[in-house]
Amino acid sequence: MNRILVEFAHPAIQKSRINRRLIQAVKELENVTLNDLYEKYPDFFIDVKKEQQLLLEHDIIVWHHPFYWYSAPALLKEWMDLVLVHGWAYGEHGRMLEGKTVLSVISTGGRLEVYSKEGRNRFSIQEFLVPFKQSANLCRMEYLPPFVVHGAHTISDNEISEYAENYKKALTMLRSDAVDRDRLMKAAYFNDLIE
Repeated sequence: MNRILVEFAHPAIQKSRINRRLIQAVKELENVTLNDLYEKYPDFFIDVKKEQQLLLEHDIIVWHHPFYWYSAPALLKEWMDLVLVHGWAYGEHGRMLEGKTVLSVISTGGRLEVYSKEGRNRFSIQEFLVPFKQSANLCRMEYLPPFVVHGAHTISDNEISEYAENYKKALTMLRSDAVDRDRLMKAAYFNDLIE
C-alpha cells in the first residue's frame, strides 16, 4: 500500500468553503499523512530536515492548495525553495525523491471555461501548472494530471460534497495502486477517472 503525504497550504482555512471540506474527507484515511504547513509553520520557519524526512517516508506527494494568482500560496513556495534543494532533491547527486509520484490538488475561483485559450485566463490549468510539473520532473518524480475544483465561489454545498468524496476516492485509488496509469496520463484532470 502506498503512503501518501498531503502537503497542504491554505493561509485562511477558516474562510475556505472548499479546501476545509476536502481535507476533512481525507485526513483520517489510512496511510495518508496530512502536513498542514500554515498550521505547522505560521512564522514561515520551516524545519527542512523534518520536512525532507517526511518526504522520504512517503511514496506519493500531494501539493494541495488554493490557486492563488495562478500559483501557490507563499508558504508552499517557501517550502519548495527550502526543502527541494540541489544535491538532495535534484542535481547530479540529488536523487532522494526519484521514483516518487506527485499530484497537484487545487481549487480555483474561476469555472473550467475561463481556463482555456478562448477564456478570460487565456491558458489552461495544465499550462499554469507547468512550474509544478517541471519541479517534479527535475526531482525525477512522476507528475500526474491534477485534481481540480473549479468555481469555488459559485458551486453548491452538494457539489462541494461530491468533490470531497471524489478526492477521497482519488487518494484511495493512488494508495492501493488502483489507477490505470495509461488512461490517467491521457486525462486532463485526475477527476476525469473517478466515476
